[in-house]
Amino acid sequence: MELSKYFKSVIDQDKSAVVICNLEHEIIYMNPAAIQRYEKQGGQALVGRSLLDCHSPHSCELIKKVILWFTESEEHDRIYTSYNEKENKDVYMVALRNDDGSLIGYYEKHEYRNRETAKMYDFV
Repeated sequence: MELSKYFKSVIDQDKSAVVICNLEHEIIYMNPAAIQRYEKQGGQALVGRSLLDCHSPHSCELIKKVILWFTESEEHDRIYTSYNEKENKDVYMVALRNDDGSLIGYYEKHEYRNRETAKMYDFV
């Protein structure tokens, strides 16, 4: 069974921005939430560009150090990078790996701390 369309749908339905990069730091995919979030910086036009062009020299240095850390062990698969007080969220870098465990890229994961306000199973 071809799972890629299901995985893409999962990412596309996520309300949090997801930016996926290869090991050359090229942005290879942005979900709709990321395109909207980064619209002022170029939105969809950022795909194919270097993520490093979007960050300060200090942040670029940290990103490169995280990639080295990811390569040291398959157990190094997620690292906390920041807290955004305004949006009450934690931000992580997450390793992407082949079935053999080799590193193929990474993505940025946003986890909001706000409690859900929608009613449970509200079909109406």
